Amino acid sequence: MIRIAAVGDIHMGPDSQGVLRPAFDTLSDCADVLLLAGDLTRHGTPEEARVVAREIAGLAVPVVAVLGNHDHHGERPEEVTAILKDGGARVLEGEETVVDCPAGRIGVAGTKGFGGGFAGRNAGEFGEPLMKEFVRYSRRCADGLRSALERLAGQDCAVRVALTHFSPVPDTLAGEPLEIYPFLGSYMLAEAIDEAGADLAVHGHAHAGTEHGMTSGGVRVRNVAQPVIGRAFHVYHLPEPDRVPAAAGAQRAR
Repeated sequence: MIRIAAVGDIHMGPDSQGVLRPAFDTLSDCADVLLLAGDLTRHGTPEEARVVAREIAGLAVPVVAVLGNHDHHGERPEEVTAILKDGGARVLEGEETVVDCPAGRIGVAGTKGFGGGFAGRNAGEFGEPLMKEFVRYSRRCADGLRSALERLAGQDCAVRVALTHFSPVPDTLAGEPLEIYPFLGSYMLAEAIDEAGADLAVHGHAHAGTEHGMTSGGVRVRNVAQPVIGRAFHVYHLPEPDRVPAAAGAQRAR
């Protein structure tokens, strides 16, 4: 059984140093990897990133992260990424990584993702250049995720996980105002996940959303924004003993 701990939207700053570390120090007892689903800082400053880096430095399990919109706010995402990497995190954007654990190899493909909405209520690549670029950026993020998942398919992984900040499905946004759904995720991420195959998709961003969702292809989606899960992290087990195959590569996650 592979154990995946995940949390997003921890929004750390100088006054929160040490808040999560006691819980993170228990990870070796219950998880094989820690996934951080973006919005790790409040305003995307190097100072805040260093708080996060100290919180995860030297943990007994590997840490894999993507950035969120808050981590981009200070317009210094490269610095934030470098600081998190110095703290030991593998920070992904259209990339993949493999974690070895006793139960098998865990492949993680990551992107921040972006907005645009969901089927039937989504933005289109039409009109003003700014609008077209908005949609093209979402597509580039989704294409990067798809390519990363496809590369993992040839790396003998026991499970593959899609890690994003923005949501791939509307299910996990339930509780948020409908008017802001287009700014919380994009159907293109779900298309990428279903086309390339994954066993679990993990995201954050939707603080008032819902934990459980699913892509149309049957891949389980979990919103791990800390306000949603209400704890330092949640652990998901793959596969479940009574797994029933859904989409290609899809497995149940509890």
